[in-house]
Formats: sequence, structure tokens, C-alpha cells
Amino acid sequence: MTRQWTPDSWRTLPIQQQPIYPDAAHLLKVEQTLASYPPLVFAGEARELRRQFAEVTQGRAFLLQGGDCAESFAEFSAAKIRDTFKVLLQMAIVMTFAAGCPVVKVGRMAGQFAKPRSANDETIGDITLPAYRGDIVNGIGFDEKSRVPDPERLLQAYHQATASLNLLRAFAQGGFADLHQVHKWNLDFIANSALADKYHQLANRIDETLAFMRACGLDTAPQLRETSFFTAHEALLLNYEEAFVRSDSLTGDYYDCSAHMLWIGDRTRQLDGAHVEFLRGVHNPIGVKVGPSMNPEELIRLIDVLNPDNDPGRLNLIVRMGAGKVGDHLPGLIRTVQREGRQVLWSSDPMHGNTIKASSGYKTRDFAQILDEVKQFFQVHQAEGSHAGGIHIEMTGQNVTECIGGARPITEDALSDRYHTHCDPRMNADQSLELAFLIAETLKQVRR
Repeated sequence: MTRQWTPDSWRTLPIQQQPIYPDAAHLLKVEQTLASYPPLVFAGEARELRRQFAEVTQGRAFLLQGGDCAESFAEFSAAKIRDTFKVLLQMAIVMTFAAGCPVVKVGRMAGQFAKPRSANDETIGDITLPAYRGDIVNGIGFDEKSRVPDPERLLQAYHQATASLNLLRAFAQGGFADLHQVHKWNLDFIANSALADKYHQLANRIDETLAFMRACGLDTAPQLRETSFFTAHEALLLNYEEAFVRSDSLTGDYYDCSAHMLWIGDRTRQLDGAHVEFLRGVHNPIGVKVGPSMNPEELIRLIDVLNPDNDPGRLNLIVRMGAGKVGDHLPGLIRTVQREGRQVLWSSDPMHGNTIKASSGYKTRDFAQILDEVKQFFQVHQAEGSHAGGIHIEMTGQNVTECIGGARPITEDALSDRYHTHCDPRMNADQSLELAFLIAETLKQVRR
């Protein structure tokens, strides 16, 4: 691509999934205010994640990416952030210890406020209103005032992301993630499940290992007492993202300092579109959602635009096919990428292709289908001699009832008990931990 890139060059190109703000002058003022604020993350942190992505791409680590479907303003609390962080720590320790594989931890947190929608409007009865696009854009309430896009919400999102990042950094570096606390990471509502017993058995083995290391005088490594944790979100609202583009003082490269990693959704990956244009110019590690409509030639063209230097740490292809479709679509994509010599990180999003509507009317996902897509993802990569590098899931540390099934099965009738999501259904801690044990066993077999 020969077009010169600038932080605002996306503005001249076609763009999808954007709200229409009624007051352009107000929007411009908010964008200028955002651009004057300190960045949320630093270029050096994004470079470190890119280095770790290269390890995953080359088969020496595994990527765990998870968090809310869409963060909300109303449900923002330290406890909610802590509990999701706890579950991600649990999942990572299960994978790391059982499979002997380093796990790169990335949260869909501190910025995942905007959501693409399948339609611009929503109709209930005889009333049609603009679609809810996430709290960063408008309100979820079905009334005319709530659904008007409000630029002030961009500022609220920034301040909430700032507070979230402060807490996440404290959890990761301040002792909460200490492996000596591994028994304390369990949540109350999974304490009596079979998975809790399985987890505690693993925690006991970790305790024994730490005791041995302590006896040998090897129990002082900082890696035992703190962890690396990164943030990511979909780069959907490009006026928000542009406000956080900074030129790195060390390299002169541009980084989008709203998060360590950004990704492009399946609905906004047009080669001639604004989202691809924006992300091709920032040096963060980036992702692209790859759905069943992606063809091999288009994928290679996208890779070449987004990763022209063929850097193994640059590009994460997030596969979201749906259970039953992975075997039909993924092998051809992998073969083409391998034939063309492109270095990419392959990860599985088993959530977005498996959304269904329950008989009760709730949007849900069947946990069995989620597991099935993950299994197919690993099987296809093993058959093609490729590396299944990661998982990308929508989950929460809250005791929600949004996805049916699991070791302690949630039925369709029980969905209404604790259905709290503002957008798509999320796995709860029990289901997330069950998935982690499945992946750990699979990784152990693959790495033998």
C-alpha cells in the first residue's frame, strides 16, 4: 500500500459501524480534550506484548484473551474487575502448570465499551430507535433520549479505563498475583464444584513445588510474585482511537495508547475501509477477526497490508467460525498462509459463531458448542502442522447464567436467574475454568 499514513488518514475512507452524533461541534471539542489527556498505556508495554506474541506465534507460548462482551458504566466496580482478573489468573495457572507452557494474559478490559451491531436500528412493538452501540456511545434504555449518541460518554469511558488500568496494574504487580496465593484465587460460587476440587489438587502441587524451590533457595524470583497483564479492545470508534495515537520517543513509531492490543472486527475488515487503514499505521500488536466469509486470497491481502514486514509478533488472526464450520473453512486458510510464508498468531474465538436464541427468548451460547469449536480448532491445526496459539473468549468472574450447559449445567429456564450482560452472553467462572482444563490437556498432548 503506497498511501501515506497519518493518524487521521482513515477519515477519507469508507467506514462501517459508526454512530451519528447530532452535534458535530460538541464531538470535535471532546476529541480535542481526549487528545490532550495522558495515554492509557505506554509504547514500551505494547512492544513487550508484541515480543510475547512472537513467542506464541513460534509455538513457545499460548495466548489467553478474555473479558467482558461490553464493559458498562453501571456495573463498574473494583470487585467486578478483581473477580474477572482472578478467573483469568486461574485459567492461566491451569494451562501453565498442566501443559508446561507460558501463558500470555490479555484482558478484554479497560476499553471494551463499543459494540458493532447487525442493524442500525432496534424495533420493539411499533417503536424504532437507534441501536445500542455500547455505553461509550449511547444508553441501553429503550427510549429516545438514551439512544442519542453522546460525545461526553467518550470522556467517561476514558476515566473508567484509567481507573480499571490502575487497579489491574496493582493486582498484577502488588502481590495479588503471587503464586503463593494460588489457593485464594477461587471464587465463592465455584467452591463446591468438581472443578474446584480439581483446581485445588493442582494448587497443592504448586505449593509442593514452591516449597521445594524455597528449600533450595530459589523462591525469590519476581515472576513468582507478580505477573504481566495486558489490555485489549476492538478498535471500533476510530475518533476515540485517533485521540490516543502517540509518537514513541524512543523509536518515532506511532502507537495507539488506548490499549496494548487492538483488533478489527469481522464486520469492519474491509481492505479499502477506515479500520484497516487506521490499524495498519500503529505499531501495537493487532488482531483481525476471521469469520466463515473470509476467503484465502482476501486473508493474504489483509495480512500484507497489516503486517508488511512479516513480523511474527504483529498480527493475531482470531478465528470465529462456529461449531461445525471450522473443518470446512479453516484448513484452506491455514494452507494458504503457510504456502505464502506468512507469520501470524492463530487464536480461536469460540463465542461469536455460536450465539443462539433460547426458547425463552434470551440470547445465549451452548457451552458444548463452545468446547466443540475449540477442539476442532486444535484438531485442524494439528492436522495442518500449524500452531494453535490462543483463545479469545467472552467471560466474567460474576456468577452469571448467560451460557447454557457446563459441568454444573445452566438450563434455558435458568437463564433469567442472573442474566446481566449488556450485549452478548458470557461464560461464568465455572465454565471458564472448565474450558481452561480442556485446553491444558490438549496443549499437553500437542507439546509431547
